[in-house]
Amino acid sequence: MPCQSPSAMKIKNNEILKLLDDVETIINSAKEFEKKYLKIIEKVNPDHTKSAINLIHYLALRKHDISKLQEKLADYGLNPFGHIEPHVMRSLLLTKAMLQSLIGEEANLAEPKSLSAKRSRKLLNRNTILLFGKKPGKRRTRIMVTLPAEAATDSKIVEKFLRSGMNCARINCAHDDPEHWAKMIQHVKEGSLRLKKECRISMDLAGPKFRTGKMSSGPKAIHIRPDRDKLGNITKPAKIWLTHPGGDIPAKADIAIPVDSLWVQNIKKGDIIEFEDSRGKFCRFEVVKKQRDGRWATCYDSTYITTGTEFILKRKNNTYESMVTVGELLPLEQWITVKPGDFLVLHKNLQEGEPAVLDENGSVMKPAHISCEMPEIFADVKAGESVLFDDGKIEGIIEKANPHELKILITEAKPGGSKLKGERGINFPNSSFSFSGLTNKDIHDMDFVVENADIVNVSFVNDPHDVSQFLERLKKTGKSPGVILKIETKKGFQNLPLILLEAMQVKAMGVMIARGDLAVEAGWNNMAKLQEEILRICEAAHIPDVWATQVLEGMSKKGIPSRAELTDAGMSQRAECVMLNKGPHITKTIKLLDKILRKMQEINKKKENILPPQQLADQLFLQIETEKKGSKKS
Repeated sequence: MPCQSPSAMKIKNNEILKLLDDVETIINSAKEFEKKYLKIIEKVNPDHTKSAINLIHYLALRKHDISKLQEKLADYGLNPFGHIEPHVMRSLLLTKAMLQSLIGEEANLAEPKSLSAKRSRKLLNRNTILLFGKKPGKRRTRIMVTLPAEAATDSKIVEKFLRSGMNCARINCAHDDPEHWAKMIQHVKEGSLRLKKECRISMDLAGPKFRTGKMSSGPKAIHIRPDRDKLGNITKPAKIWLTHPGGDIPAKADIAIPVDSLWVQNIKKGDIIEFEDSRGKFCRFEVVKKQRDGRWATCYDSTYITTGTEFILKRKNNTYESMVTVGELLPLEQWITVKPGDFLVLHKNLQEGEPAVLDENGSVMKPAHISCEMPEIFADVKAGESVLFDDGKIEGIIEKANPHELKILITEAKPGGSKLKGERGINFPNSSFSFSGLTNKDIHDMDFVVENADIVNVSFVNDPHDVSQFLERLKKTGKSPGVILKIETKKGFQNLPLILLEAMQVKAMGVMIARGDLAVEAGWNNMAKLQEEILRICEAAHIPDVWATQVLEGMSKKGIPSRAELTDAGMSQRAECVMLNKGPHITKTIKLLDKILRKMQEINKKKENILPPQQLADQLFLQIETEKKGSKKS
């Protein structure tokens, strides 16, 4: 092998010296920030001290553009930044030592206090076990499953989930009540004990969820529709459940109709029920099965039935006939249809929403209006800010704002109009709110949650103040459950490192990437980047994260996953826990996810990351600095 000329050697040495200088600059920057934010680090639980320091080091690193440095190091066969997040200082010092060895300098491999790769893995593993329990067999990633309401009455559902691979049962306090929650928890604990499978219980505090209020009531009617193919041919009749008013409704029923209980008991298999529907159309049911509390019937007609519709029961050969009227039905769900260019009034009072009132020429006499279930927002939102409805399906701009209502110009919707119903989500991605993230309902629910759950999921965490308020309230309870912070707003993402440093006062903690609301607020095109950054920041802090929202959603709802869902599920193995939402095929979905996570664990390797400068790092340190100055003044 030919020797290099002295001039070539000099150029090479100069290049390495330049790289050494760049690495040294980053090392000094990281140490500087560690000293600068020592008081913040001192606040955390001693078990998290090294992790807090590493997080600070990582953010200091991300203030620099190291992409070119990475490329240059690769030219010399060095790749120390491919997975730097969990052990920043050790990786930097190792890089420095390797460069020194290339030019014949004495190398100091690492400082004794810096985290090694092995130690950082142990920290993450310890924190994951504290939060979610022991590793479930052959896979590292846990599976969290949202329990349906039926889990309160049917213990077999919970047992199926456990057998399929559930490691954490999630209960959403936005739904049901303490009585139902208690039954769900009982079924989880009994099933876990019976099957000898550890399963943690996590409960979501509802948080300040912005939703549309109720719509005005529609007619008390039901619409019966058999299944049809694309040509309109009936493929399957509608399943009708006839029972007494207030009777239990089986899950497989398409429609339940309340009628007199004695009349129901007289119905036999093979009987025919004839009636005239609300449109004057002659229709019929055929009774196919007799059951203790009711009767099953099939219907091949598309029909509307209202409260008071007369049913005539006929037996074969006309040997028996009787009549009954349909009992009280629930009103049909109403909605507002909005198109681009329409105006919508969002108001503070809880008046029921109504569609726009039009004159005979189709001109708007009175715009559509609907309430917001969080009246506190009206004090903070401003004209010019954007509004998103129903997971971003409808977008608008606030044209006028006052303490009582907002006049919103609809900018994005389906050309033919999009439906806006009651109790649909509202997002204000550009607005800042002065009220607390912990609602009165959350405070009320906390007593039950901390007493019965292993983990509290805190919704809509936006800043360190939300965390400190929650921790203060938690301290008063005298309990110490695990805590998961749900990051589901743009503001929550922007404040994530500060949020983590505040939350590190708790021993067992984690982060949930609530991708639904986060994607709506930040924009779907930004979601991949945000998700990646959250994973990196959590790894730098050795904090377990939960990959949540719409994981294998098609599989859960329809029984068949899409290719994109399978890819997403495979990628979810990077997190310490994956959350599944409820659906009719959820048991199959748990089994599939379990298989995917096991397979991905066998082949998954961390890939080299090119790390551009992170604007968030600059912003975060500025925020810390601002807070420090503010505290000095006070």
